[in-house]
Parts: sequence; structure tokens; C-alpha cells
Amino acid sequence: MAVVIDTALGNTGRLRHPEKAHRPDQPALPKPDWIRVKAPVSAGYVETRQIVHENGLHTVCEEAGCPNIGECWEKKHATFMIMGDTCTRACAFCNVKTGLPGALDPAEPSHIAEATAKLGLAHIVITSVDRDDLDDGGAGHFAAVIRAIRARCPGTTIEVLTPDFLRKSGAAETVVAARPDVFNHNLETVPSKYLNVRPGARYFASVRLLQRVKEIDPKMFTKSGIMVGLGEERNEVLQVMDDLRAADVDFLTIGQYLQPSRKHHAVVRFVPPEEFTALATIAYAKGFSMVSASPLTRSSHHAGEDFARLKAARDGKYLRP
Repeated sequence: MAVVIDTALGNTGRLRHPEKAHRPDQPALPKPDWIRVKAPVSAGYVETRQIVHENGLHTVCEEAGCPNIGECWEKKHATFMIMGDTCTRACAFCNVKTGLPGALDPAEPSHIAEATAKLGLAHIVITSVDRDDLDDGGAGHFAAVIRAIRARCPGTTIEVLTPDFLRKSGAAETVVAARPDVFNHNLETVPSKYLNVRPGARYFASVRLLQRVKEIDPKMFTKSGIMVGLGEERNEVLQVMDDLRAADVDFLTIGQYLQPSRKHHAVVRFVPPEEFTALATIAYAKGFSMVSASPLTRSSHHAGEDFARLKAARDGKYLRP
């Protein structure tokens, strides 16, 4: 059974995507068998949801309509989305609500740390909405969350999935100084698709952010991901790989784009599993230490297990099957 996501209205009855309301409906291709997932019903899922909601937290799992939410929450794995549930940008692929965000919650770092402890997380992923309204893009809040988790759960490894901090001087330095274990920033798509898919971002600014992280701390793991099925050409995907390797990125994820609603960018093609396998083989050949590529791959899917494999790869102990 496929997970059905209500993309039209938020809990307040307001449109999640007012900027898309008057756009013509896009075609929706029928999903192939390999992209279908079961509805979340397990006791583990319910318990994780309760902990998240009791602490007043947002997760990208819910806000972005991730198809893996049932599997991850059953295992008590969640990706926390900080700085509210409203994004200042309006990307054509994204299901996160857009509009004017509220003020930052100074108690959020402690709430995230408490939820981390209650869930017993060995590895946590922290992401956020874009906060172009903030002078530092939210970098200081990322750092505060990292410090709170370190103080409450010193054994937990931390992965951040940040915005691009476009035109926010010193933001990368602030986050890196807090010493997350993995710094992730997704390119999302190939350069030729940015104008339609990710109009508020700049491709080479995103590549430069990842490169800057390595300049600040060469030992910090860096990670990025893209979606396929948006109309990109194969050679464009290979060029993205080369650009990321030039920035010394360690870990690449590639997943199938899924259309949240008919007002979002259409799925041009469902990429079959064997093509993901071929892309992974090429990515390893280009020098990535870790690659996750499949129709349901998402940045934070299996993040803990993948981080362990990434560390082992650096140590020369991991042999790719």
C-alpha cells in the first residue's frame, strides 16, 4: 500500500503551498511496484510519533512526506527538522510548508536533546527549513542543537543536513565549529534544472559550501544527495558526481523524486532499480567512500548504518560488495 500524504492543507487549514495554488496541475505517472511502501502501523512507529509530538518537535519525515517514515520510525529513527515547519523558499519538489516563519524557539535545542535520549539514538540527523530571514541563516541554532545533544547524549553521533546559507557569511564556520560528525548539504538536482526545481538556490554556491567545510576541517565527513526522475540527462548526473568529488565530498545519495501533489514538479520518469545500481558503481569508481543509490534512498534513510560504513571505509576496513 502506498502512503497517502495530504499536501493541500496544513493543520491550521491554511494552504501549505500558497505560491503553487494557481499553478496548473501537473501530470502524475502511476507508481511502479518497486516504489510502493506499506502504510505505517507498527507499535514502534506510534511510540516514536508520541515522543516527537510530546516534545513539540518537527521532523522532515512528516513534513516532507518521506515514504520511509514507517520503516524508520518503527526502528525509532527520526530526522528532526529545526527552526519551525515553515520554509522561506518555495522549491518545486518539496512538500515542506512555505511562508513567513515564526521566531526561533530557544528551548528547541534542549527538547531535541531530550527526545534523542528518550529514543536512545546512537546516530541523529538534524535538518531544517531554509531561514533566509535570519542573519546567519540559522547556523547558530544548528550549533546550539549540536552542543545540547553532545551535553545530554555524549555517545550519539550527529549528522546535520543544512540549507545552503546563501549569502550568509561565516555560517559554515559556525556549524563546523560545533563539530558535527557529518556535514550534509543536498544539491538535489543537476544545474540545468535549478531554475525550475530549486529556484532560490545556486548550484555552485552549494558545491562551494561543501568544499568550504572540507577547507575548515579536512577530517569532517561531507555528504550530498540528488534526486533523479526530474528530466535530467545521465551525463548531467555524472557531471554532478565529478563536481562533488572535486569538492572532496565523501558520501553520495541518489534517490527517486516523488511528486507530493499535482501542483509540484512532475515526475518525468521512474528510474528502474538497475539504473541506480549502475550509478552507484560509477560513483564508487569516481572515488566516493560511500554511496547509497536506490529508488527509495533518502539523505537520512539508514543514516546510522551508513555512517558506520563510512567510518570503516575511511579506516580501510570496509570492502564494497
